[in-house]
Amino acid sequence: MTALLELRNCSKVYKSGFFSPKVTVALDDFSLTIDEANPTITAVVGESGSGKSTLGSLLMGFIGPSSGQVFYRGKDMTTLSGAERWQFRQDVQAIFQDPFAAYNPFYTVDHVLTVPIRKFGLARNKEEAREKMGEALRKVGLRPEEILGRYPHQLSGGQRQRIIVARAMLLKPKIIVADEPVSMVDASLRATILESIYTLHKELGVSVLYITHDLTTAYHVSNQIVVLYKGSVMEGGEVSNVVKQPQHPYTRLLIDSIPWPDVSLQWGKEPVIKDDGSSPTTTTGCKFASRCPHVMPKCREVAPTFFEVNSQQASACYLSESSPALAKSDLQRVLNKA
Repeated sequence: MTALLELRNCSKVYKSGFFSPKVTVALDDFSLTIDEANPTITAVVGESGSGKSTLGSLLMGFIGPSSGQVFYRGKDMTTLSGAERWQFRQDVQAIFQDPFAAYNPFYTVDHVLTVPIRKFGLARNKEEAREKMGEALRKVGLRPEEILGRYPHQLSGGQRQRIIVARAMLLKPKIIVADEPVSMVDASLRATILESIYTLHKELGVSVLYITHDLTTAYHVSNQIVVLYKGSVMEGGEVSNVVKQPQHPYTRLLIDSIPWPDVSLQWGKEPVIKDDGSSPTTTTGCKFASRCPHVMPKCREVAPTFFEVNSQQASACYLSESSPALAKSDLQRVLNKA
């Protein structure tokens, strides 16, 4: 069966400077398949600068890859017809990090909901449109009578973000790219917003790409997880395996920074060199070698392939080289088992 959305060996390179341009590899030979028949919540985690948002922008069609291809229903995104691109816009929706920037302060919040209804012909008249808006708002825990007719500055950040989730619900998308959807929201409202996204997944069969630096929320809402560092995948697999039994030192570093209340989940902290921004994004060896407490000479010379630690987990680290080696293209097979 043809995948709904696929990234195949995609890289994204940015250049800055004029006379001697600096090259930054934001995403390096990344592949991912999202299948309509098997909706999942895939968490993509990593520090700032790891390439998470670049990945989201590629999936949304905001930018094109420097190399590789993005496919929608089996067709290269660059060859889509006008009608196919219009369908893509309905099938793939985004929930962005900033609940303030998504609104025009001169319009009431109704505008955010009425535009997709009008553009995609979701209602025959104003009464039906208002009914659909009310239904979507109630699904995210908002009362229409308290929301409709108000301006963005009259609502809290949590309310604004839930309206964006409601907007996505209206279109009944196949995929939602959620880029740090709760990072600018009060802790008390994060669970509500994540629950709304999870409801989209369970009730409407929507696949979610959950982009975050927060492993705690990723663990609670996702089925599978991909750990990115400087544009490359360090580890991936079923979320419980990766979080509870991390195999890559970078994954351990991320988890070590979480204040777990259960001390039995800790394994003893190891010294890890902080990233001062000078480590290269282009290298023949492992990109994490300059920070890794377990670095070996070969780590700096040849980048490790993936090793299948178990049927639902793979790590790109020589510490796991006793496990069967995998090609990069086989990581998707491991994720599919999650």
